[in-house]
Amino acid sequence: MTFVVGEDCIKCKHTDCVEVCPVDCFYEGPNFLVIHPDECIDCALCEPECPIDAIFSEDELPEDQQVFLELNAELAEVWPCITEMKGPAPDAEEWAGKPNKLELLER
Repeated sequence: MTFVVGEDCIKCKHTDCVEVCPVDCFYEGPNFLVIHPDECIDCALCEPECPIDAIFSEDELPEDQQVFLELNAELAEVWPCITEMKGPAPDAEEWAGKPNKLELLER
């Protein structure tokens, strides 16, 4: 099992989760983070650190977020690993909680 970064991370990109990950399985894109499913050890440390609740365990991933399981795996193969906390996206507060952000995902 793995953890999955979901839609709420798009355009917010808080990195509190990165700081606690013991295996450095987070990868950073232009406006979104992903978790590499083959590197995640299911420790669950990242989930409570996300200030916008954008991280889910694979078995608790909401039905409308299922596409993110595949997206996390796909994008973790091409984006660089992130191992240190950074500030969130400049307009993160404006985007927090807004629905239908998948079309805004920058690859």
